Amino acid sequence: MSSINYPSMIVLGATGSVGLQAVDVAIKHGVRVDALSANRSVKKTEKLIRALKPKACAMADESSASDLAVRVKDLPVRIYAGSDGICEMITETPPDCERQVVLNSILGQAGLAPTMATLQAGKQLALANKESLVVAGELVMPLARQQGIDILPVDSEHCAIYQCLRSGNPKEIKRIMLTASGGPFYGYTREQLERVDLQKTLAHPTWSMGAKITVDSASMMNKGFEVIEAVHLFGVRPEQVEVTVHRESIIHSAVEYIDNNVIAQLSVPDMRSCVQYALTHPYRTDAAIEQLDWFKLGKLTFGRPDLETFTLLQLAFDCIGKGGALPAVLNAANEVCVAAFLQEKLSFCGMMDTVGAVVADLESAANAHTLEEILAYDQAARELAAKHLRNQ
Repeated sequence: MSSINYPSMIVLGATGSVGLQAVDVAIKHGVRVDALSANRSVKKTEKLIRALKPKACAMADESSASDLAVRVKDLPVRIYAGSDGICEMITETPPDCERQVVLNSILGQAGLAPTMATLQAGKQLALANKESLVVAGELVMPLARQQGIDILPVDSEHCAIYQCLRSGNPKEIKRIMLTASGGPFYGYTREQLERVDLQKTLAHPTWSMGAKITVDSASMMNKGFEVIEAVHLFGVRPEQVEVTVHRESIIHSAVEYIDNNVIAQLSVPDMRSCVQYALTHPYRTDAAIEQLDWFKLGKLTFGRPDLETFTLLQLAFDCIGKGGALPAVLNAANEVCVAAFLQEKLSFCGMMDTVGAVVADLESAANAHTLEEILAYDQAARELAAKHLRNQ
């Protein structure tokens, strides 16, 4: 649709998987990238700056910011440094056209502050950082409502639900069907999981993602985070969210309404579709992804997740049911344990067990609701997880 008035963009986490796909979409549709951020990938970031000519760029790692500033001193780009610098860049970088969308694809709890900064600045948020809502959904969603901002979800599942909700309204939702690929270990027993290694864990059957998210997908933790995200984004109760294993990853999620009609969103698994929808919403434009071939697809299958073997998914339901800072504890412990697993210092089952132990030890977090309390429990969970690792 050529009449669409595209916004300009700020891309946070630009060198990650979703960030790079966002850049692809921007280039395809001639969307101006006003600013971008990365962690410490200096060479990749320099390449993006020279290609996109943004007004500003922030590096979370301060030494990387200094290095980048030297590399691009021939260009009129302002370099920001550190976590605070990312938030300053969001606030201070004006749009190059009528509207500006901030796409937050920063990994982990580090994405929370930029999410809050975006909303406080009154800018449109396209959210691919699910941890913002996992850690502080009780604070993020009221702020968005206060600012009159409708958060546009970029996770494939939540983008699908968002589209399905155009067929009804939140009061008519009976159930949200959140699909999951099942990861590389679908159907495994606990005994089989005891023998998996890092290489097998990183071999996802359908999606190409960063290492951390791929591990979370294998443990079903990622789906647990998406349950928490769905509860906050769509204002539903945890018991209204049902996880369905769908190996083909074609149905990205569905909404069942009170009249028992189910509306589902289907497409080939490609995050560029979600990024594009965030830019064009509520309209659509020419595809950035391949057309779905129904006849080549052949069939769609569904199965129930094994909550007894993949304990982190059930733990996520438990945490969002109790609320408060307990989901933040879950996320913090998981971040520490996944990092240890990626360094091959912790087994796959040891990762799941340690996260569970930390959550059990910090159940009092359910009574914490302020940002200060949430961040304090986040830190306590990280320290406790590290202590568990030292004792193993």
